[in-house]
Amino acid sequence: MTAGRFSALLALLAWTAVLAGPAAAQAPPDTSDQVMVTYKPAPPPIWARYTQEIARDYRLSVIYAWTLSSIGEQCVVFQTLHGRPVRELVRRLSSDPRVSLAQPIETFQTQGSAGGEGDPYARLQHSAQALRLEKAHRLATGKKVRIAVVDTGVELDHPDLRDRVVGMKSFVERGDRTFTSDIHGTAVAGLIAATAGNNVGILGVAPGAEIYAVKACWQQPPGAREAVCNSYTLAQALDWVIGHGAQVVNLSLAGPKDPLLGRLIGVALSKGIVVVAADGGAPTRDFPASVQGVIAILGSDDTKEGPAVLVGHGIATLAAPSVDILTTVPRGSYDLLSGSSFATAQVSGVAALMLERNPRLTPAEIAAILRKTAHPLAASTVGQVDACAAVASVAGGGNCD
Repeated sequence: MTAGRFSALLALLAWTAVLAGPAAAQAPPDTSDQVMVTYKPAPPPIWARYTQEIARDYRLSVIYAWTLSSIGEQCVVFQTLHGRPVRELVRRLSSDPRVSLAQPIETFQTQGSAGGEGDPYARLQHSAQALRLEKAHRLATGKKVRIAVVDTGVELDHPDLRDRVVGMKSFVERGDRTFTSDIHGTAVAGLIAATAGNNVGILGVAPGAEIYAVKACWQQPPGAREAVCNSYTLAQALDWVIGHGAQVVNLSLAGPKDPLLGRLIGVALSKGIVVVAADGGAPTRDFPASVQGVIAILGSDDTKEGPAVLVGHGIATLAAPSVDILTTVPRGSYDLLSGSSFATAQVSGVAALMLERNPRLTPAEIAAILRKTAHPLAASTVGQVDACAAVASVAGGGNCD
């Protein structure tokens, strides 16, 4: 990326990263007394009338309203008064004929923690060896495949990422300054698409891919490797992604079932967008991995002698390395991180390799090929993703031996 293009991207971020609601600068807002509703497609004056009536009828205050372009519905966040139980209010609103959907605002957590020639640290990337990336890259690099990283921000000027990030949007905070210190999104983006052969750092699973950095999560606490998101920010992010040409969406996060997010993910899948999500390993943390059509990913451990083993349990039938994964972090640095967040990022990269070879592949076809070409992990029904075998299957053959 030239200096002029990078400056233009920074200017674009500063102009577009406008708060779409009442988000706090350092931490997510308290949404425990808020509800989110949608109205079916209608002229805007009708939506405005519904909002006024519902606020009056249920004694609510309006926090924010916006249109979800991907489904043609209006979404409104209301705040309850006098400490009224949110779940009971949701039940009442769900039966209101004016309301298409009503739900509380849920919280989601990212799934990460501490823990080649031309790329000095490539030899330290044991996960690249487990995925057989060197051989996969003989067949594809993910060139021009657009991947949306819905996460925290991404350090735009990291030497391994400055040529990879082609678009950005924030639904959390204003300005580009917040992206530069965001750890989780920077780590995820690096695993997906760190530039190959630039004499710096590592190489990504899909080093030719293009990244959309879509900030919907807060580092929590500030400066931590973990992050949290909520229904409100994720709904806006997914709606934006659907309308901006992403081919793959990476969701390295997990939480409880969320009806509105489920609908938006369904729209993305129906438009041929591949959605890859981290399995949180528990029934209360298996969404959005549990959505039908989403490629759900667990973590595996290949750092010890012998076959790789599964880390944790969940609904997913696919896994990728997740222990001590070397990746990009802010200030142009690198670090080892662990968690299914990073397994998920690598599989998003593999999906990009497959799409380069055949852009017409559907999300279901990609999932089926990944399962067919995976290697069974010991004592489980989960398969370890094999990037070379998956890409070779799409390419009609290739040497993965």
